Amino acid sequence: MTRKNEPLRESLSHVETSLDFSYAVRNFLDRFKANPDPELLMDEPALLAPILDDRGYADAFAASTVSYLCQVHEFKAPSWVNAKCRMMQVPHFAAKSPAMKAILLQESPAAFRVRNLFVSANVLSRA
Repeated sequence: MTRKNEPLRESLSHVETSLDFSYAVRNFLDRFKANPDPELLMDEPALLAPILDDRGYADAFAASTVSYLCQVHEFKAPSWVNAKCRMMQVPHFAAKSPAMKAILLQESPAAFRVRNLFVSANVLSRA
């Protein structure tokens, strides 16, 4: 069971699959939205690339998410978000078609673009 104010590090500590990662991030975002606290972002999560074999996507996405949340809430971002292991070596697009890739190049938030992740502008939006 997840605690109300569980830090991101703990939220990601039980991830074993890409689906687990997706659920963990969404659940964290819901809790963070209800109670934005910079302390929830400070501790570096364990690297997931060795577990997920995703070329570092989850690690880059976690760093991008934290960087973005810090920017939006005017928190000082933790240094771990800038680690080289938290950046994709090859650009990753959330869409396959050339037209969608062009849109993602334009609208992807800077916190994601600098880590070679090209996503929609509302990638972290929750209902």
